[in-house]
Parts: sequence; structure tokens; C-alpha cells
Amino acid sequence: MWSALQGRMSNRLARHFRAAPHRLPPHAPMVSFTFDDAPDSAAGEGASLLEQHGGRGTFYLAGSLIDQPGDHWRGLSNEAIVRLHRAGHEIACHTFSHLRAVDLNEATMAREIERNRSYFRAIDSSIVLENFAYPYGLASVWRKPQLAKAFRSARGILPGVNRDVVDLQFLRASPLVDCEIDSSGIDRYFDAAIASGGWLIFYGHDVADAPSPYGCSPNLLRHALKAAEKRSMPIVTVAEALRRIGA
Repeated sequence: MWSALQGRMSNRLARHFRAAPHRLPPHAPMVSFTFDDAPDSAAGEGASLLEQHGGRGTFYLAGSLIDQPGDHWRGLSNEAIVRLHRAGHEIACHTFSHLRAVDLNEATMAREIERNRSYFRAIDSSIVLENFAYPYGLASVWRKPQLAKAFRSARGILPGVNRDVVDLQFLRASPLVDCEIDSSGIDRYFDAAIASGGWLIFYGHDVADAPSPYGCSPNLLRHALKAAEKRSMPIVTVAEALRRIGA
């Protein structure tokens, strides 16, 4: 009970303590599509749809989940990771064991990061993990300064558009999840990004006709990709977005 309460408090404080504030340039709306844990369908159907629309995605991976069965999907393979990387998608970082940041002290977090980096270097020495996403979306006010030294950014799951002055260690991301949003909701996020000139980030997991409670259907992803094209919003990886905003 106390540990759970501490975790919630740390996550809430992390929303307000800016570890890496950065002002976005005005009138430069763009969108990033990100996939957590990277089920094999995200690396397959998801990546293919992005490529068909001229975009690339960011895949936040935990080494311990690679090629492993789960309750809702099977993790992507090493071969799929190499294909994604060589096709221009971004391979990014979760904790290796998919542990929550709120449960880790500084030393344990450092070990998790190094284990993940070592795992993906062994697959392809050119893979460099530049960006991080908090497993389960739970940030830690204590780990944010540590992560700021190790990564260019860290992404959560607090919905909304990243606009004006953003915290690079707590990037907002909105769900691309069938049971949480529909096409009208997606359109509203895009319109808000256009109005504010901000950076819209979506997060999801699997991409399947019958998605898990954490994933989306191909039709919902297609709608989001067409919404970006309709508004002439570039579809970029998190790494490319950071380059564009000078972070």
C-alpha cells in the first residue's frame, strides 16, 4: 500500500518538476507515432502502414521482452528489430526488465539502462538508444534528473499536445488505443496541434484487427496517418522531432 502511494506521488510530482525545459519553435506542428514493448504486430503491420505514408515510428523496447510470449501478443524478434532500424525507424529505450521507474533507485536504474543498451548493441552495433519511455507511463521525480543525463528525452502517457515550453523528460503522449479513442478524438488532437503549432505524440502497443486493450486496429492507425497527411503535418520519429526543435 505504501509503495503504491509513493509511486503515485512520485509520478504526480514528476509532472510538475521540469528536469529539461525547452521552448518549441512557433508554428511547426508535427506528429510522432510510438509503440511500447513492441509486439510483433507493431513491427509488422504498424511499421508497414507508417512506411506507406512516408513516416517512421519510434519503438520503445525492453530487452527482456524480445521474442517472448505475453498475455496479449508475442514480442518482436531480433530480426524485426534490425529491419526496423535499417528502414529508418527509431529504436528507443524502456527499462531492460520493463520495471517501473518509480520502483528503481539510481543504481538499479543505471543497470537497467546499461543492460538494455548492451542488448541492442549486440543485435546491431549501430543501434543507439537516445530516447526513453517510462514503463507503464509512470514517471519518477527522483529518476528524471538521472534520465536527463542519459537520454535526450523521456516520454510518459499524459495526454495532450507538447507546446510552448515542454519538459523533455516528461513528453506528453496521447493514446492510439481503440478502447480509449475514436477517429473524432484523433481529429481533435490533430486540430489542437495545428492551432498551437505543437508536437503531437501518439503511443500504442499492438496493431491488429482484434487489438488488445492496449493496442489499435489498422483502421484507426490509417485514420491517424491520413489525418496527418490532410493537415500536411510531417510524421517523424521522436529523435527527428528533437532535431527539428533544436533539443
